[in-house]
Amino acid sequence: MKIWLDGGLQEHDEARVSVLDHGLTVGDGVFETVKATEGRTFALTRHLDRLARSARGLGLPEPDLDEVRRACAAVVEANPMPLGRLRITYTGGLSPLGSDRGDAGPTLVVALGETSRRPDSTAVITVPWTRNERGALTGLKTTSYAENVVALARAHEHGASEALFANTVGRLCEGTGSNVFVVLDGEIHTPPVASGCLAGITRALAVEWTGAQETDLPFEVLAEAEEVFLTSTLRDIQAVHRVDDRELVPGPVTAKAMRAFDERAADDLDP
Repeated sequence: MKIWLDGGLQEHDEARVSVLDHGLTVGDGVFETVKATEGRTFALTRHLDRLARSARGLGLPEPDLDEVRRACAAVVEANPMPLGRLRITYTGGLSPLGSDRGDAGPTLVVALGETSRRPDSTAVITVPWTRNERGALTGLKTTSYAENVVALARAHEHGASEALFANTVGRLCEGTGSNVFVVLDGEIHTPPVASGCLAGITRALAVEWTGAQETDLPFEVLAEAEEVFLTSTLRDIQAVHRVDDRELVPGPVTAKAMRAFDERAADDLDP
């Protein structure tokens, strides 16, 4: 496998990032995951725009999006596969130990890993930990993912593929790597960005293409929603058939949303 590291393609087993890179030592970095199908990326412009927003929010130098786009194209071309997870990572670069950044400049890594289509439905759990809707990193897609690792491990222990969080005031927020939608009285709702959730790319497209409403929702809505589904880059729209111990039957509203997303996405690879 070939990856892009700081200006060019390298064999993955020869590529080297310093052990003092700020992305490693303190999680000072941002990233994007882009779906690549048969060498074609989906919604790349939206992902690059969010990469730049996250970098600005973290105080990193503005990424050269033309270079990032070239890097993505080169990596996808060098690693042909049916379905891939294209990962763009942009960090604070070589820095002294501690929270202060060095002056060596940022590190850019683009890599591609093969994946498979997710099942049409999945199980999720709720977790007791919360998202901080007022934190310094709220709304930024940063590499500081350790709490997601912990919550996702809990989900796997309970036979689920995702864990859902409330925020600090008990409102429905998001999953470890997904946004959550619920159906109430036949209408689709999803938490607003003000809840502390990430402004997901697939989330935004699902809102645009299904007419979903952004609604401040109590965490307890998961116990009464008629249908629940998740959105993310690699899930697209995925129905939920179990929340904790509550069994759900994926319903017609979710099925219609899935069809609409698939059709619109097929018509425009960079919506």
